[in-house]
Amino acid sequence: MSATAPVRPVLPPDITSRKGGVPLVVLTAYTTPMARLVDAHCDIALVGDSVGMVLHGMPSTIGVTLEMMILHGRAVVRGLQKAMPVIDMPFGSYEEGPAQAYRNAARLMAETGAPAVKLEGGQHMAETIAFLTARGVPVMAHVGLTPQAVNTLGGYKVVGRDAEAERVMADARACEAAGAFSIVLEKVPVGLSARITGELSIPTIGIGAGVDCDGQVLVIDDMLGMFTAFKPKFVKRYAELGAAADQAIADYAAEVRARAFPGPEHGFADQVKS
Repeated sequence: MSATAPVRPVLPPDITSRKGGVPLVVLTAYTTPMARLVDAHCDIALVGDSVGMVLHGMPSTIGVTLEMMILHGRAVVRGLQKAMPVIDMPFGSYEEGPAQAYRNAARLMAETGAPAVKLEGGQHMAETIAFLTARGVPVMAHVGLTPQAVNTLGGYKVVGRDAEAERVMADARACEAAGAFSIVLEKVPVGLSARITGELSIPTIGIGAGVDCDGQVLVIDDMLGMFTAFKPKFVKRYAELGAAADQAIADYAAEVRARAFPGPEHGFADQVKS
């Protein structure tokens, strides 16, 4: 009599050990059904604060709350067996200082079951990253374009060109030194991201940062063609599910109005045949 061994979930040390190996595959997920699809193919399911824009119609990620991240985090964790869930810390939940960050990160982990969090910021967040990692909170860092700082940056622009390059490099070094197990590079020029990847001992995960990173992440609704309000240059559409859904809904509406649906095969008889 044989038994199937349980699937061992991916954990932060596993991600760190992948440095320089087969590229890490990361997609966002916000719901249980999508998490199940991601789980079959990805190493990390990122519960991104992009959920505010993608599912809640917000103009940016600024309005996302800790409660929203917990709600979606729980849903995603339920759908995963193998891939590692990482949950974004939303704007205002960690910037005040290390103690605030620890309280909220601990709550995210305790109430969702996720083994790691992600936060934005470089050198100025190093103290917080070190405080968290010393207390059992694995941290994925995020430098370059940091969407929560969009109002300060003046838009969703490339970060790290010309004189900015050394600052972004210093941000990445500071996050590694503080104990981050990996780092997202967003909208960083390809040459700079290659330099950062070559220098750091932790994996880099690129989004609009070129092919030389140790892994790649995209917002799943972008790559499936479900979110169509805008399309960043770095997004490749692997499907057009939004257009397919629009056509399916149009066909359904037309059949309902024409009384073509439901048909006899979709109904129930008044009496059960003996």
